[in-house]
Amino acid sequence: MSALLVAGTTSDAGKTIVTTALCRAYARRGIAVAPFKAQNMSNNSMVCATPDGRGAEIGRAQWIQAVAARVEPEAAMNPVLLKPGGDRRSHVVVMGRPGGTIDSKDFVGGRTHLRDAAYAAFDDLTARHELVVVEGAGSPAEINLRAGDYVNMGLAQHGRVPTVVVGDIDRGGVFAALFGTVALLSAADQALVAGFVVNKFRGDLDLLRPGLDEIRALTGRDVYGVLPWHPDLWLDSEDALDLAGRRVSDDEARLRVAVVRLPRISNFTDVDALGIEPGVDVTFASDARGLAGADLVVLPGTRATLEDLAWMRARGLDRAVLDHAAAGRPVLGICGGFQMLGTRIADPDGVEGVVGADEPGLGLLDVTTTFGEDKVLRLPTGSALGADAHGYEIHHGRIARHGGEEFLGGARTGAVFGTMWHGSLEGDPLRRALLAEVAAAAGAAYEPSEVSFADLRERRLDLLGDLAEEHLDLDALLDLATSGAPAGLPALEPGASR
Repeated sequence: MSALLVAGTTSDAGKTIVTTALCRAYARRGIAVAPFKAQNMSNNSMVCATPDGRGAEIGRAQWIQAVAARVEPEAAMNPVLLKPGGDRRSHVVVMGRPGGTIDSKDFVGGRTHLRDAAYAAFDDLTARHELVVVEGAGSPAEINLRAGDYVNMGLAQHGRVPTVVVGDIDRGGVFAALFGTVALLSAADQALVAGFVVNKFRGDLDLLRPGLDEIRALTGRDVYGVLPWHPDLWLDSEDALDLAGRRVSDDEARLRVAVVRLPRISNFTDVDALGIEPGVDVTFASDARGLAGADLVVLPGTRATLEDLAWMRARGLDRAVLDHAAAGRPVLGICGGFQMLGTRIADPDGVEGVVGADEPGLGLLDVTTTFGEDKVLRLPTGSALGADAHGYEIHHGRIARHGGEEFLGGARTGAVFGTMWHGSLEGDPLRRALLAEVAAAAGAAYEPSEVSFADLRERRLDLLGDLAEEHLDLDALLDLATSGAPAGLPALEPGASR
């Protein structure tokens, strides 16, 4: 078995980037590599094809990493997916299928069955691939959670997986974070931490070298590379930690798209494809002012449709969307956002929250939604606006269309569009057709571009592979994955006393 765990000093330290980069770099070397994350907590997910046709749901990051590794995405790559439905409650997906809910009070002792599923998936994946690159979650130094951990050092102990810790130097304090992360681990866990990777470095590497030398001397562990900061490294993958950083701005923008930043936003990557178009400015808005002047308003997916609709009403965003539509300006609702545009939303069994909830929608489309326990997971294909289209469906809500035209599994009335298909805008012909409609409604000039979303994604993944080849010691990391953590790594205080 060859495996390597990529842990991080914090969430968003760069674990996803480094894991994806390693998957692409090793795949280009001809190694049969696969990604793995025992448990992901994200409302950004994707559907994988399955032999039985039922589909399987995994985190978007692991789907992208599988694309980077040039292997077919599958449920074993992310056996446990937690989809937050509130501050203390998450919906659980186990091996790609719904697995009930979990409360925050169960987070340490109530997840034994999830641990077992994760370990079984890891063992299966490592048996079928030459190399498995494992992405950790959060930080391994979350010592309050160590007893029930099966994502970071718990998994490392299960498979005797050597570990590297990634630190984000752009945040500041990276050396303290690297040292402190190792020092807070038990001596047994420290013995599996072989070294570090520094992420997002800007400037002269000579200025950093004294610190790298010192962290080696203090910890007895290698630094396997320093990845530079790069403006094109964001991926359509993880969560909503940095939505502000995802703004795509064009000083000569001819079309402006405003996306409502819902509190429980999900699959917000649906709008990434709009942002790659020249002359299109995409922003996320949390108040009515943010929608002012937009040519297209997008209501994205959400894991708590009724709660987020109430949030919109409390902020006056509902009125702003209605006024936008009344002016003949296009509105696009995707999945939960589409359900909000209907006349009524009912949740008789409390799938998303309160049993028996039944509330009016915005009334812009003549559809009703009823939530049910069964989850729809599909990879549909079809056409709309004269263009071939494809996407993926992940939803508990069942839509009944009572009027209007059919549109991508949803409905259209005038300039108001609603679809259950995530990812449809990644299709270049459909995206261009929609933007042509938006431009026509705005009275703006629009020239279809030749940009390809799929090609752009591949270029980003190849860029990651290039950066890994140039700035990481891939040979040493591969040897580490194959041979295991070096013997005799020193234990650091305070972990050594525990």
